[in-house]
Amino acid sequence: MSAKKSASEAGHDKAGDQSSSRLRLRAAWMYFIEGMTQSEIAERLGLGRVTVLRMIAAARENNEVKINIDHNLTNCVQLERELEEKFGIGEVIVVPLSDPNADAVVPIGAAIGQHISSLVMPDMKIGVGWGRTLLQSLAHIQRSNIANLSVVSLLGGIMKAKEFNPAEFAWRFADNFNADCFLMTAPALVDSAETRHRLIDNCGLKELFDIAQTLDVVLLSVGATVDDATYRRIEQISGQEQAQAREAGAVGDLMLHFYGAEGELTPSPLNDRVMSIPPQTLKKAKRRILASGGMNKVDALLGGIRLIEPTTFITDEWAARSLLEK
Repeated sequence: MSAKKSASEAGHDKAGDQSSSRLRLRAAWMYFIEGMTQSEIAERLGLGRVTVLRMIAAARENNEVKINIDHNLTNCVQLERELEEKFGIGEVIVVPLSDPNADAVVPIGAAIGQHISSLVMPDMKIGVGWGRTLLQSLAHIQRSNIANLSVVSLLGGIMKAKEFNPAEFAWRFADNFNADCFLMTAPALVDSAETRHRLIDNCGLKELFDIAQTLDVVLLSVGATVDDATYRRIEQISGQEQAQAREAGAVGDLMLHFYGAEGELTPSPLNDRVMSIPPQTLKKAKRRILASGGMNKVDALLGGIRLIEPTTFITDEWAARSLLEK
C-alpha cells in the first residue's frame, strides 16, 4: 500500500475538516448565541452530549468564539472614578469578580483584549511585557490588519518555558494585527551587569532599546514577590534570589525589575542583570497600560502604579477596594 494519499483521498480529508469545522461553529452558535443547552444541541445535531461539550471547548480554544460584555455595574464604575481621582490615573477599568479569592486573570485578560482592540491604530509602536494576565488577553483581541503597526517585546526570552515565553506572547500579539514584531534576542536574565551592557552595545540590541525610547503604547503587568510567582514557577529566579529581593524591600516586579512599595527600584542584583527595557524608558510612552489583579498583588499594584504612573489601569473590584483602603 502506498504511503502517499491520492488526490481524491486528500480532497475527501479536506472536505471532512471543513464539515467538522462548520458543525463545531454551528454548535458554538447554538450555545453562545441562541442560549441552547448542551443536551438540546446534542439532540438537534444528533450528537452525544460529550461530543458537543468538546466542540464548544475547541471553538473557544481556537479563538473562534469571542465574548464581549459591556459592563456598567454601579459599584465598579464608582471604584473606577475613585481610583482615577486618588492616583491621578486618566482611565481606570475595574472588572467584576465573584469572590476575593477567585482568579482575576481571566476577567482582566478579557478587559485587556477589548481595550487593546479599540486602541490600536496605524503607525503605532506598541511595547508589550509578559505574564499570565497578558497571555489571557490574546483570546479576546479582535483580529484585524493594522497598517504600519510595530510590536516590541520588552523582555528577553525564557529558556525553560513551561507555559509561555515573552517572545511567544509578543509574536502572537503582533499576529493578531499582522504587525511587525521586534524581539529581544537575549536571555531574560544574564550573569552580570557587564554582560548586559555588552549585549546591548555590541550584539545588535541597541536598536531595540532605541525604538523603546519612542513607543506610543506600553502594555504591562506586574508580579508579586510571592512563592508561586510566575518567575518562580518557571524556575527563572531561585527562592534564595527572591528572598534577597524581599529583604531589600521588594514588593513586586515589572518584567523582573524589582521595586518597593513607593515605586522605587530596590538595590537587588537582579535589577542589574535583567534584559528588559527599564521603567524610566517605559514612562516615556504616551500611553502606559498597567493590568493586574488579585488580592495577593495589592502591594505590588500600589508600588507598580507609583513606579510606572499608568495612563490606563485595569484591575478587579476586590483589588481596587484594597488599593483605596491602603
